[in-house]
Amino acid sequence: MVSINPESRSRAVNREVLSELIKLHGKTSLGGKLPAYDGRKSLYTAGSLSFESEEFSVTLVDPEKKDKEKAEREYKITIRIAGRTDLYHLQQFLKGRQRDMPQETIQVLDVVLRESPSWNYVTVSRSFFSTTFGHRGDIGEGLECWRGYYQSLRPTQMGLSLNIDISATSFFKPVTVVQFVLEFLNLRDASRPLTDRDRVKIKKALRGVRVETNHQEDQIRRYKITGITSVPMSQLIFPVDERGTRMSVVQYFMQRYKYNLQYTSWPCLQSGSDARPVYLPMEACKIVEGQRYSLRN
Repeated sequence: MVSINPESRSRAVNREVLSELIKLHGKTSLGGKLPAYDGRKSLYTAGSLSFESEEFSVTLVDPEKKDKEKAEREYKITIRIAGRTDLYHLQQFLKGRQRDMPQETIQVLDVVLRESPSWNYVTVSRSFFSTTFGHRGDIGEGLECWRGYYQSLRPTQMGLSLNIDISATSFFKPVTVVQFVLEFLNLRDASRPLTDRDRVKIKKALRGVRVETNHQEDQIRRYKITGITSVPMSQLIFPVDERGTRMSVVQYFMQRYKYNLQYTSWPCLQSGSDARPVYLPMEACKIVEGQRYSLRN
């Protein structure tokens, strides 16, 4: 059994924490054993560990935070032996000598079989998706189709069976946000301002999506979109220092990065909080690959 403090609802974050733990203590405290982890509370190893309960500490760096101190976050991981999986009852069930299926043992084996694809593919619910499974198909509106599969372990009369169901779902294309907007709204003229209706549609589609900036070749930062501004970039002014000096986004990018923004009639993407917003010109951002599109966005 594993517990992580501070807790995270994200399986991806939990896996990052565990990955860092394995890098630091895999060959020592874990005895070289590679654990199978469900991303929550359950962790399994082939063979016993050398302890009954042990606490570890790891530090992760959030690439979306500018401040180094705020970007670093320490996690406490406690691994405690909760029990040992007995395969005997599963063998008896498969031989027809036991009526009740040992569901807990099946769940353990399911976690083990999901371990490798969980690290190597994009996980959506209980399915795995990757561009390596076949040609990604352009389905319009800035989206593409990825192939994937769903797997489940089931006992049969012939023994254990791993069922594979093929599936497909839509992902954001890894393109600049400007290109996405043009395709999503089916626009041909990028020079015209976006309407209020356009803004609402873009805000709904991109909320929660991760983007990476491209205006600094030597420094790529990632942000999660929380919204878009209500005014075009040419009218967007914000304080740039503690003295209250105000500057437009267009002026700031030219003065700070020597970057001449072109789509000044379009709004900016917004990240961060309403109290401390981060304004991101659409043309300076690219959508990070591997993000599923859903109607919730």
